[in-house]
Amino acid sequence: MKTIYSLFLVLLSFCLGNAALAQEKPAQGTINGTILDDQNKPVDYATIGLFKTADSSLVKTAMTTPDGKFQFVNIKAGNYYIKTNMMGFEIYKGKPFNAPESVLNLENIHLKSNSKTLNAVSITTTKPLIERKADKLVMNVENSTVAVGSNALEVLQKAPGVSVDQNDNISMQGKQGVLIMLDGKQTYMSNADVANLLRNMQSSELETIELITNPSSKYDASGNSGIINIKTKKSKNGGTNGNLNLTAGYGKNLRGNAGISLNHRTKNVNVFGNYNYGQQGRDNLITIDRISNGTPDTYFMQVGEMYRKNHNNNFKAGVDFFLDKKNTLGVLVNGYFNNGREFDNNNTIIGPSFSQTDSTLVAKSLQTNKYNNVSYNLNYKSILDTAGQELSADLDYSRYNGNEGSMYDNTYRFANGNLIRPTEYTRNGTPSNIQIKAFKLDYTLPINKTMRLEAGAKSSWVKTDNNLIAEAYLSNAWTNDVRRSNRFIYDENVNAVYTNFNKQFKNTTVQVGLRMEQTNSKGNLITSNNVVERSYWDFFPTFFLQQNLSENNQVGFSYSRRIDRPSYDALNPFVYYLDQYTYNKGNPFLNPQYTHSYELSYTFMQKYLLSLSYSRVNDVITEVLLPDAAQKALYQTNANLAKNITYAANLNVPVKVAKWWSMNNNLNVFYLSFKAPDLAGQALSTGKTSFQFKSQQSFIIMDGLTAELFGSYESPLDYGTLSLGSRYSVDAGISKSLLKKKATLKLAMSDVFNTYETNLKSAYPGLKYSVYQKNETQIGKISFTYRFGKNEIKPARRRSTGTEDEQGRMKN
Repeated sequence: MKTIYSLFLVLLSFCLGNAALAQEKPAQGTINGTILDDQNKPVDYATIGLFKTADSSLVKTAMTTPDGKFQFVNIKAGNYYIKTNMMGFEIYKGKPFNAPESVLNLENIHLKSNSKTLNAVSITTTKPLIERKADKLVMNVENSTVAVGSNALEVLQKAPGVSVDQNDNISMQGKQGVLIMLDGKQTYMSNADVANLLRNMQSSELETIELITNPSSKYDASGNSGIINIKTKKSKNGGTNGNLNLTAGYGKNLRGNAGISLNHRTKNVNVFGNYNYGQQGRDNLITIDRISNGTPDTYFMQVGEMYRKNHNNNFKAGVDFFLDKKNTLGVLVNGYFNNGREFDNNNTIIGPSFSQTDSTLVAKSLQTNKYNNVSYNLNYKSILDTAGQELSADLDYSRYNGNEGSMYDNTYRFANGNLIRPTEYTRNGTPSNIQIKAFKLDYTLPINKTMRLEAGAKSSWVKTDNNLIAEAYLSNAWTNDVRRSNRFIYDENVNAVYTNFNKQFKNTTVQVGLRMEQTNSKGNLITSNNVVERSYWDFFPTFFLQQNLSENNQVGFSYSRRIDRPSYDALNPFVYYLDQYTYNKGNPFLNPQYTHSYELSYTFMQKYLLSLSYSRVNDVITEVLLPDAAQKALYQTNANLAKNITYAANLNVPVKVAKWWSMNNNLNVFYLSFKAPDLAGQALSTGKTSFQFKSQQSFIIMDGLTAELFGSYESPLDYGTLSLGSRYSVDAGISKSLLKKKATLKLAMSDVFNTYETNLKSAYPGLKYSVYQKNETQIGKISFTYRFGKNEIKPARRRSTGTEDEQGRMKN
C-alpha cells in the first residue's frame, strides 16, 4: 500500500508540473449563464452554441451541468449571441450582447416547452427514449411505457447494442465483459448474480440506463466492452415528497410488485429512502439434441421443464448533512433479502440414433435459495474554492450471505420401462459468504479556465467463502459424498491510483489519463489443498479527443486499455450436475483478460450518431460448452481463449415522422472472431458478421394519453464455442395521466407475438448438439403510479460509492 500511494504522489506531482508548464496566457474573457425551463427548473445536458453577430459563425459550444449552468472561456471581446436547440423545448436564439475582456454573467435563459395544439388537442413532447450525451448514450426508462411491469434485465435488453443470451450473459456491441454499475456503484458480482440482481429489480425503480463504451481512467479498469450504469429514481423535488407504484402481470404465471419512495429535505439535511417488494413465477422449456462420438455414436434427446418462483425485497435509505455551503456528509444503506424455489424435470432418451431408444434418464430436482446483502456507505464532499476545486471520499462495507439447497433424484430405465438400477438420491448445500471493504478518494483541480486535473485512489478487499456440502442417500441414510464436497476460499485486494488531464481549446477538447492497478489474489480449494496465488501490476492509459467542426458537426476519438478479472463463481471449481450427462464446473486457473479499445464517433445536429470501433482482447474469458468423452457428457465452464477481435459500427437515428409520432432507430453491425490454438485438444477459429436492430415508436394520441411500440431483431451470432440463431420480438404499451398528472396508469404487453426464443448449436470442432430454449416472455402488465408531496427545495444529490466494481461479481 505504501508503495502504490507513493507512486500516486509522484504521478500527481508530474501531472501538476506539466500542467503548469502548459498554461497559456490568461483567458481574454469568460461568459457564464444558466438555462431553466418554464417551471424554473435547471435544464441539464443542453448544448449551447456561441455565435459571432457579424457573420453568424460558430465560436464555441458548451453543455449545461446538472444544475443548468454553462460557461464559455477564452472569448475575445466582441459582439455575440447564444443559440440552443434542446429536444422537448422550442429553439432559443438570444439577443446580441457585447462580451468584455473579463467575466460576463448573462441573465437566466428560460426555454419554453415544445407544446403545440393539434386538432384542439394539447400535445407536449417528452424526453426521447435514447439521448446522445458527450461521453455516453442514455436510455430514458422512466418515461417508457413498454418497460412497465418489466424487470431491469428485461429493460436492459431494449437498450441500443445490448443483448442478453440464454445464460444471462450481458453483451454490448456483441462483446461480453460489461461492467454493470448501479447509481455509479460497481456491483462486484458474477455475471449470473448480476443477472439475478437485475431480474429482481423492477422497471419502476429505474430512471435511466447509461451506455459508456470507452470510459475514462477515473472508472475502474474492468469491463472490456465498456460500462452500463443503471440509475435508479431519485426525487427531482425538495420538501417532503414521494411516490407509490403497484404493478401486476400475467403470462403463464402471476407476477407483481409494489414500492414506495420518500424524500424529505430541509436547509440542513436531506433524508431519503425506498422499498420495493416483488414476486414472480416463470416457466422455462429447454430441449437438447446431442451426439456423443464413439464406437458406435450415442444419441441423447433431452427435454427439460423448469418452474421458478422468487420473492424479492429491495431497500435503500440515506441521509445527507449539509454542514455548510461547501461541505456535505452522507450515510447510505441499501440491500436486499430475496428467496426462491425452483422445480426442474428433465427427461433424456438415449439410443444408437434419434429414432431408437435403449434407455431413459429422468432427473428431477428441487432447489431453494436465500440471498441477502447489506451495504453501508459513508461519504464526504468538500468544495475547496469558488474555482471548482473539489475533494470527495467514500468508505464502504458490504456483506453478502447466500444459502442454496438442492435435492436430486435420478431414475434410469431400459426402453421397456424396467429399472436399470435403483433411483439415486443426492442433495447439496452451498452456503456462501462474501465481504467487501473499499476506500475511494477523488480530487478535482481546475488549473485555469481551460485546464482541469482529476486524480484519485482506491483500494478494495474482497473475501469469498463458498462451501459445497454434497451428500448421497445410501443404506437409508444421508452420507457425505467426498468426491464432490469441497470448500473454496478466495481473497482479492486491488489498489489503484489514477489521473486525468483535460484541456479545452477553441473547438477542441483533449483528455489524457492513466490508471495504475495492483492486484493480489489467492484461491484456496481447501479439501484438496490446491492454492492458486497471483500478484501483478497493470497500467491503463486513456485518450479522448472531441472536435467541433461546426454547429451541427462533431467528431470524437477515444482509446483505452482495460482489464477483466474472472468472476468469483467462474473461479470456483465446484461441479454442479443437472444430471449425469449435463453439468457445470468452475476453473480456478483462469487468467485476467486485457482489452485495447478504439472508437471514432460522428454526431450530426446533436442527435444523429455514428460510431466505428475496434477492440482486441487477449486471453479472453469465454463461457464454453465442451464434451466429456469419458462420461459421454456435455459440460459448461469458462476458459481463456487466445484472442478476440471485434469490428463494430453503431448508428442511432431519431426521426420525427409527424407532430404526434416520433421514433428512434438503432442499428449495430459487428464482426466477432475468436481464436484458440488448443481448447480441450481442438483448435478453435470462428468469425462472423452480425447485426442488431432496435426501433422504438412513440405516439401522442391526445393530451395525457400516449402509446409505444418497440421491436428488436438480432441476427445469427457466433460467440466462442456457441453459434446462436436469430431472435426477435415486439412489445407494446399505452399510458394515461390521471388526477391532474399526479398519477399514471400504464398497460403493456411484452413479446406480443410470443416469438422470443433461443436456438444454438456448437461452433466447437467435432461436437454436435442443438439447443432450444423458451422462457416465459409473453406477459400482459398493468401499472399504477401516484406522486405526492411538496415540490419546494432542490433535490437530493445522487451518491455513488466505492464498491461498484466488486459487488458486480456476487449472487443475490
